[in-house]
Amino acid sequence: MTTLGFDGKVAVITGAGGGLGRQHALFLASRGALIVVNDLGGSVDGAGADSSAAQKVVDEIRAAGGEAVANHDSVSTPEGGESIIQTAIDAYERVDIVINNAGILRDKTFHNMTSDLVDPVLDVHLKGAFNVTRPAWIRMREQGYGRIVSTSSAAGIFGNFGQANYGAAKMGLVGFSRVLAAEGAKYNIKANVIAPLALTRMTENLMGALGDKLDPSLVTPIVAWLAHEDCDVSGEIYSVGGGRVARVFIGETPGYYKPGITVEDIRDNWTQIRDTNGYQIPANLPEETGMFFSVMKDA
Repeated sequence: MTTLGFDGKVAVITGAGGGLGRQHALFLASRGALIVVNDLGGSVDGAGADSSAAQKVVDEIRAAGGEAVANHDSVSTPEGGESIIQTAIDAYERVDIVINNAGILRDKTFHNMTSDLVDPVLDVHLKGAFNVTRPAWIRMREQGYGRIVSTSSAAGIFGNFGQANYGAAKMGLVGFSRVLAAEGAKYNIKANVIAPLALTRMTENLMGALGDKLDPSLVTPIVAWLAHEDCDVSGEIYSVGGGRVARVFIGETPGYYKPGITVEDIRDNWTQIRDTNGYQIPANLPEETGMFFSVMKDA
Protein backbone atom coordinates (compact mmCIF):
# COMPACT_ATOMS: atom_id res chain seq x y z
CA MET A 1 0.00 0.00 0.00
CA THR A 2 1.44 3.37 -1.04
CA THR A 3 2.11 5.82 1.80
CA LEU A 4 0.67 9.28 1.33
CA GLY A 5 3.32 11.97 1.59
CA PHE A 6 3.44 15.76 1.70
CA ASP A 7 7.05 16.36 0.67
CA GLY A 8 7.64 20.04 -0.03
CA LYS A 9 4.04 21.09 0.68
CA VAL A 10 3.69 24.08 3.00
CA ALA A 11 0.88 23.79 5.55
CA VAL A 12 -0.43 26.61 7.72
CA ILE A 13 -2.31 25.29 10.75
CA THR A 14 -4.07 27.71 13.09
CA GLY A 15 -4.59 26.91 16.74
CA ALA A 16 -1.83 24.31 16.46
CA GLY A 17 -0.28 24.83 19.88
CA GLY A 18 -2.35 21.99 21.32
CA GLY A 19 -5.24 19.60 20.79
CA LEU A 20 -6.31 18.84 17.25
CA GLY A 21 -4.04 21.40 15.61
CA ARG A 22 -0.95 20.00 17.29
CA GLN A 23 -1.81 16.50 16.08
CA HIS A 24 -2.33 17.75 12.52
CA ALA A 25 1.00 19.59 12.62
CA LEU A 26 2.98 16.63 13.99
CA PHE A 27 1.51 14.21 11.47
CA LEU A 28 1.88 16.35 8.36
CA ALA A 29 5.44 17.21 9.37
CA SER A 30 6.19 13.50 9.81
CA ARG A 31 5.09 13.01 6.20
CA GLY A 32 7.33 15.74 4.83
CA ALA A 33 5.23 18.91 5.02
CA LEU A 34 6.77 22.21 6.03
CA ILE A 35 4.62 23.59 8.85
CA VAL A 36 3.62 27.01 10.11
CA VAL A 37 2.41 26.41 13.65
CA ASN A 38 0.10 29.28 14.52
CA ASP A 39 -1.20 29.75 18.03
CA LEU A 40 -1.89 32.89 20.04
CA GLY A 41 -1.58 30.83 23.21
CA GLY A 42 -4.75 32.14 24.81
CA SER A 43 -7.13 30.41 27.20
CA VAL A 44 -10.17 28.41 26.07
CA ASP A 45 -12.29 31.58 26.11
CA GLY A 46 -9.68 33.50 24.12
CA ALA A 47 -8.18 35.54 26.93
CA GLY A 48 -4.46 36.15 27.25
CA ALA A 49 -1.57 34.97 25.09
CA ASP A 50 1.46 32.71 25.43
CA SER A 51 3.97 32.42 22.62
CA SER A 52 5.44 29.24 24.07
CA ALA A 53 2.45 27.14 22.94
CA ALA A 54 3.34 27.32 19.23
CA GLN A 55 7.08 27.14 19.86
CA LYS A 56 6.76 23.91 21.86
CA VAL A 57 5.10 22.21 18.88
CA VAL A 58 7.77 23.57 16.54
CA ASP A 59 10.41 22.14 18.87
CA GLU A 60 8.65 18.75 18.84
CA ILE A 61 8.57 18.72 15.05
CA ARG A 62 12.22 19.69 14.72
CA ALA A 63 13.27 17.14 17.33
CA ALA A 64 11.59 14.46 15.20
CA GLY A 65 13.49 15.60 12.12
CA GLY A 66 10.78 17.77 10.59
CA GLU A 67 10.70 21.42 9.65
CA ALA A 68 8.43 24.08 11.16
CA VAL A 69 8.23 27.71 12.19
CA ALA A 70 6.06 29.36 14.82
CA ASN A 71 3.61 32.22 14.46
CA HIS A 72 1.80 33.89 17.34
CA ASP A 73 -0.62 36.24 15.58
CA SER A 74 -4.34 36.23 16.25
CA VAL A 75 -6.57 35.00 13.44
CA SER A 76 -9.28 37.42 14.58
CA THR A 77 -8.03 40.38 12.52
CA PRO A 78 -7.20 40.79 8.82
CA GLU A 79 -3.74 41.97 9.82
CA GLY A 80 -3.20 38.84 11.87
CA GLY A 81 -4.30 36.63 9.00
CA GLU A 82 -1.96 38.42 6.59
CA SER A 83 0.93 38.01 9.01
CA ILE A 84 0.28 34.30 9.47
CA ILE A 85 0.46 33.67 5.73
CA GLN A 86 3.42 36.00 5.35
CA THR A 87 5.25 33.80 7.86
CA ALA A 88 4.79 30.89 5.44
CA ILE A 89 5.98 32.97 2.49
CA ASP A 90 9.02 34.29 4.35
CA ALA A 91 10.04 30.83 5.53
CA TYR A 92 9.07 28.64 2.57
CA GLU A 93 8.08 30.96 -0.31
CA ARG A 94 4.62 29.41 -0.81
CA VAL A 95 1.51 28.05 0.90
CA ASP A 96 -0.26 24.89 -0.23
CA ILE A 97 -2.48 23.92 2.68
CA VAL A 98 -4.52 25.94 5.16
CA ILE A 99 -6.13 24.17 8.10
CA ASN A 100 -8.50 26.52 9.91
CA ASN A 101 -8.50 25.05 13.40
CA ALA A 102 -8.24 27.97 15.84
CA GLY A 103 -11.20 28.28 18.17
CA ILE A 104 -12.55 29.55 21.47
CA LEU A 105 -15.66 28.90 23.55
CA ARG A 106 -17.94 31.35 25.32
CA ASP A 107 -21.02 29.25 25.99
CA LYS A 108 -24.23 30.65 27.45
CA THR A 109 -27.92 30.01 26.98
CA PHE A 110 -29.33 32.32 24.33
CA HIS A 111 -31.42 34.50 26.65
CA ASN A 112 -28.23 35.31 28.58
CA MET A 113 -25.99 35.77 25.56
CA THR A 114 -24.46 39.21 25.05
CA SER A 115 -22.26 40.76 22.38
CA ASP A 116 -19.09 40.15 24.41
CA LEU A 117 -19.87 36.44 24.12
CA VAL A 118 -20.89 36.53 20.46
CA ASP A 119 -18.39 38.80 18.73
CA PRO A 120 -15.13 37.13 19.86
CA VAL A 121 -16.42 33.67 18.88
CA LEU A 122 -17.42 34.87 15.41
CA ASP A 123 -14.12 36.75 15.11
CA VAL A 124 -12.01 33.66 15.80
CA HIS A 125 -13.97 30.86 14.16
CA LEU A 126 -15.66 32.46 11.17
CA LYS A 127 -13.85 35.71 10.49
CA GLY A 128 -10.61 33.98 11.45
CA ALA A 129 -11.07 31.56 8.56
CA PHE A 130 -11.68 34.51 6.21
CA ASN A 131 -8.68 36.41 7.55
CA VAL A 132 -6.22 33.54 7.15
CA THR A 133 -7.59 31.93 4.00
CA ARG A 134 -7.91 35.06 1.87
CA PRO A 135 -4.18 35.95 1.66
CA ALA A 136 -3.43 32.26 1.15
CA TRP A 137 -6.10 32.10 -1.57
CA ILE A 138 -4.32 34.75 -3.62
CA ARG A 139 -1.17 32.62 -3.64
CA MET A 140 -3.08 29.42 -4.34
CA ARG A 141 -4.79 30.93 -7.37
CA GLU A 142 -1.45 32.10 -8.75
CA GLN A 143 0.18 28.68 -8.34
CA GLY A 144 -2.90 26.72 -9.46
CA TYR A 145 -3.04 24.58 -6.36
CA GLY A 146 -4.41 24.65 -2.83
CA ARG A 147 -6.12 22.63 -0.13
CA ILE A 148 -8.25 24.20 2.60
CA VAL A 149 -9.71 22.28 5.53
CA SER A 150 -11.95 24.17 7.97
CA THR A 151 -13.09 22.92 11.34
CA SER A 152 -16.83 23.06 11.85
CA SER A 153 -18.82 21.28 14.55
CA ALA A 154 -21.95 19.23 15.12
CA ALA A 155 -23.00 22.17 17.30
CA GLY A 156 -23.40 24.21 14.12
CA ILE A 157 -24.61 21.53 11.74
CA PHE A 158 -27.10 19.90 14.10
CA GLY A 159 -27.37 22.38 16.97
CA ASN A 160 -26.37 22.23 20.63
CA PHE A 161 -27.86 23.79 23.74
CA GLY A 162 -26.05 26.89 24.97
CA GLN A 163 -23.94 27.41 21.87
CA ALA A 164 -25.84 29.81 19.60
CA ASN A 165 -22.69 31.88 19.03
CA TYR A 166 -20.43 28.89 18.41
CA GLY A 167 -23.05 27.06 16.33
CA ALA A 168 -23.64 30.08 14.10
CA ALA A 169 -19.90 30.48 13.50
CA LYS A 170 -19.39 26.78 12.80
CA MET A 171 -22.28 26.51 10.33
CA GLY A 172 -20.98 29.67 8.70
CA LEU A 173 -17.79 27.76 7.89
CA VAL A 174 -19.86 25.28 5.89
CA GLY A 175 -21.24 28.02 3.65
CA PHE A 176 -17.80 29.61 3.45
CA SER A 177 -16.21 26.36 2.30
CA ARG A 178 -18.89 25.55 -0.26
CA VAL A 179 -18.37 28.92 -1.92
CA LEU A 180 -14.60 28.39 -1.93
CA ALA A 181 -15.16 24.98 -3.52
CA ALA A 182 -17.14 26.60 -6.34
CA GLU A 183 -14.71 29.47 -6.89
CA GLY A 184 -11.60 27.33 -6.54
CA ALA A 185 -12.56 24.55 -8.93
CA LYS A 186 -10.76 25.89 -12.00
CA TYR A 187 -7.62 26.65 -9.98
CA ASN A 188 -7.30 23.16 -8.43
CA ILE A 189 -8.14 24.59 -5.02
CA LYS A 190 -10.29 22.30 -2.91
CA ALA A 191 -12.07 23.29 0.29
CA ASN A 192 -13.69 20.87 2.69
CA VAL A 193 -14.99 20.79 6.26
CA ILE A 194 -14.65 18.49 9.22
CA ALA A 195 -16.92 18.24 12.26
CA PRO A 196 -14.67 16.57 14.86
CA LEU A 197 -15.43 14.81 18.12
CA ALA A 198 -12.29 14.64 20.23
CA LEU A 199 -11.00 15.08 23.75
CA THR A 200 -9.28 18.47 23.89
CA ARG A 201 -9.13 21.25 26.44
CA MET A 202 -12.27 22.70 24.85
CA THR A 203 -14.24 19.47 25.37
CA GLU A 204 -12.60 17.77 28.38
CA ASN A 205 -15.47 18.72 30.69
CA LEU A 206 -18.14 17.48 28.28
CA MET A 207 -17.10 13.98 27.23
CA GLY A 208 -17.25 11.93 30.43
CA ALA A 209 -16.16 8.29 30.13
CA LEU A 210 -16.37 8.47 26.34
CA GLY A 211 -13.43 10.85 26.31
CA ASP A 212 -10.92 8.01 26.66
CA LYS A 213 -11.90 6.79 23.19
CA LEU A 214 -11.68 10.19 21.54
CA ASP A 215 -7.97 10.73 21.07
CA PRO A 216 -7.41 13.88 18.96
CA SER A 217 -4.94 11.95 16.79
CA LEU A 218 -7.88 9.94 15.40
CA VAL A 219 -9.22 13.10 13.73
CA THR A 220 -5.99 13.82 11.86
CA PRO A 221 -6.23 11.09 9.18
CA ILE A 222 -9.30 12.65 7.50
CA VAL A 223 -7.69 16.09 7.72
CA ALA A 224 -4.55 14.73 6.09
CA TRP A 225 -6.55 13.08 3.32
CA LEU A 226 -8.58 16.22 2.59
CA ALA A 227 -5.32 18.18 2.53
CA HIS A 228 -3.61 15.76 0.13
CA GLU A 229 -3.15 16.39 -3.57
CA ASP A 230 -4.78 13.04 -4.43
CA CYS A 231 -8.08 13.92 -2.74
CA ASP A 232 -10.57 14.97 -5.42
CA VAL A 233 -13.61 16.08 -3.38
CA SER A 234 -14.49 19.68 -2.59
CA GLY A 235 -17.25 21.44 -0.71
CA GLU A 236 -18.00 18.40 1.46
CA ILE A 237 -18.44 17.85 5.21
CA TYR A 238 -17.06 14.94 7.22
CA SER A 239 -17.94 13.98 10.78
CA VAL A 240 -14.98 12.34 12.51
CA GLY A 241 -14.03 11.02 15.91
CA GLY A 242 -12.83 7.95 17.76
CA GLY A 243 -11.95 6.11 14.56
CA ARG A 244 -15.29 6.76 12.81
CA VAL A 245 -15.50 8.91 9.67
CA ALA A 246 -18.81 9.72 7.97
CA ARG A 247 -19.99 12.13 5.33
CA VAL A 248 -22.54 14.74 6.38
CA PHE A 249 -24.56 16.25 3.55
CA ILE A 250 -27.26 18.83 2.95
CA GLY A 251 -30.08 17.27 0.97
CA GLU A 252 -33.34 18.56 -0.46
CA THR A 253 -36.62 16.69 -0.69
CA PRO A 254 -38.60 16.48 -3.96
CA GLY A 255 -41.15 18.70 -2.27
CA TYR A 256 -44.56 19.77 -3.56
CA TYR A 257 -45.25 22.04 -6.53
CA LYS A 258 -48.33 23.98 -7.56
CA PRO A 259 -48.45 27.25 -9.52
CA GLY A 260 -50.18 29.87 -7.41
CA ILE A 261 -49.53 27.92 -4.23
CA THR A 262 -51.48 29.01 -1.13
CA VAL A 263 -50.88 28.65 2.58
CA GLU A 264 -53.68 26.07 2.64
CA ASP A 265 -51.90 24.07 -0.06
CA ILE A 266 -48.82 24.00 2.13
CA ARG A 267 -50.87 22.90 5.13
CA ASP A 268 -52.61 20.14 3.17
CA ASN A 269 -49.37 18.83 1.61
CA TRP A 270 -47.08 19.28 4.57
CA THR A 271 -46.27 15.56 4.80
CA GLN A 272 -45.18 15.44 1.14
CA ILE A 273 -43.09 18.58 1.54
CA ARG A 274 -41.23 17.02 4.46
CA ASP A 275 -40.92 13.50 3.01
CA THR A 276 -37.22 12.70 2.61
CA ASN A 277 -37.71 9.87 0.12
CA GLY A 278 -36.04 10.70 -3.18
CA TYR A 279 -33.94 13.53 -1.79
CA GLN A 280 -31.15 15.08 -3.85
CA ILE A 281 -27.81 16.55 -2.78
CA PRO A 282 -27.17 19.75 -4.75
CA ALA A 283 -23.47 20.55 -5.08
CA ASN A 284 -24.06 24.27 -5.42
CA LEU A 285 -26.68 26.97 -5.93
CA PRO A 286 -27.14 26.37 -9.69
CA GLU A 287 -27.86 22.69 -9.08
CA GLU A 288 -30.38 23.54 -6.38
CA THR A 289 -32.01 26.13 -8.64
CA GLY A 290 -32.21 23.45 -11.32
CA MET A 291 -34.49 21.46 -9.04
CA PHE A 292 -37.00 24.30 -9.29
CA PHE A 293 -36.69 24.54 -13.04
CA SER A 294 -37.20 20.81 -13.51
CA VAL A 295 -40.67 20.93 -11.97
CA MET A 296 -41.69 24.28 -13.42
CA LYS A 297 -40.65 23.83 -17.04
CA ASP A 298 -43.80 21.99 -18.13
CA ALA A 299 -46.25 23.94 -15.96
